[in-house]
Amino acid sequence: MPARAHVVVVGDVVLDADVDGRVERLSPDAPVPVVDVTGRRESPGGAGLAALLCAAGAQVTLVAPVADDAAGARLAAQLERHLTLVRLPHQGGTRTKTRIRSGGQSLVRVDDGGPGAPGDLDAEAREAVREVLAAADAVLVSDYGAGVTRDPALRDLLATAACRRPVVWDPHPRGGEPVVGATLATPNLAEARGACGEDAPPDVLAARLAAGWGVRAVCVTAGATGAFLAAAGTEAVFVPAVSAAGGDPCGAGDQFAATVTVALAGGALPSEAVERAVVDASAWVAAGGAEGYRARLAAAA
Repeated sequence: MPARAHVVVVGDVVLDADVDGRVERLSPDAPVPVVDVTGRRESPGGAGLAALLCAAGAQVTLVAPVADDAAGARLAAQLERHLTLVRLPHQGGTRTKTRIRSGGQSLVRVDDGGPGAPGDLDAEAREAVREVLAAADAVLVSDYGAGVTRDPALRDLLATAACRRPVVWDPHPRGGEPVVGATLATPNLAEARGACGEDAPPDVLAARLAAGWGVRAVCVTAGATGAFLAAAGTEAVFVPAVSAAGGDPCGAGDQFAATVTVALAGGALPSEAVERAVVDASAWVAAGGAEGYRARLAAAA
C-alpha cells in the first residue's frame, strides 16, 4: 500500500463548544428562555477542523498558535489523537465559540478568548516550521482572522513553500492576502466580492483575483450553485454542485479546501481537485454541516 501524502495545515485554531439543553420556561427576571443543560461537547474548530478533515485522507501536521491554558490543553489533546501538532505561541486565552442549543437549534453563540495571534517566533520556532513545510506534499493555509496570515515570519516561510509545492490558501476578510505564487486560493463569493471591492459575477471575480493576488489560480465557491475556477487571464471554468437542499452549509468551505489540498498532495490537477471538492462539500452539507460533524466526532470519542 502506498504511503499517504503529507499535508501541512497552517492557520488559526478555535475551540468549538456546544451546550445542549431543554427550554421549558422563561426567566422570571427577563423575557429570555431558560436552558436546562443536558450535555456539553467540545471539538477543534477553525484550522483545527480543516486539519481533521485533511486527516481523513492524508498524514497531517498542523502548525498553529495554541494558548497555554486549560482550554488550549484540551484542544491540543483532541487534535493530537489524529495528527501531529506544532504549537506556536498564542496571544491571549484560547479562542472559544460556545453555542447554546435546544431542540437542535442554536439560541445564541458566545465568543471569548484571543486575540489568538502568534506570539514572537524565535529562531527555533521558525526552523521547526521551515522543516515541516519542506516535508509537505501540499500545504493548506486555513485563515480564521486571528493573525497567522499577517505574521511576517510565517508569510516568508509560506512564500518559500509556494515556490516548491502546492499551497492552497483559504482566505478570511481579516487575514492577509495569499502569498504570491500560491497554487490556489479558495474564497467564497462574499469574500471574493469584498477582496475585489465590487459586486461582480463569480467567474469575473475569480480571474481578477488570480491576477491581483499573483496566485496561479482562484476558485470562487458559490454555495449550492457550485464553483468557478480561473487562472489569471483566462475564462473561469464552472463546476456545478450536487443539490443538497436544506442542509447546513457551515464548515463546507473547510471541507472544500481540505479535499482540494489532499487531492493536490496526491498529484491531481487543480481542475480535478476542484471537481472532487465540490462533491465532498455538497456531501458535507447533506450530512448536517459542522454540527453534524461535531456530533459524529463526539460519538466516536
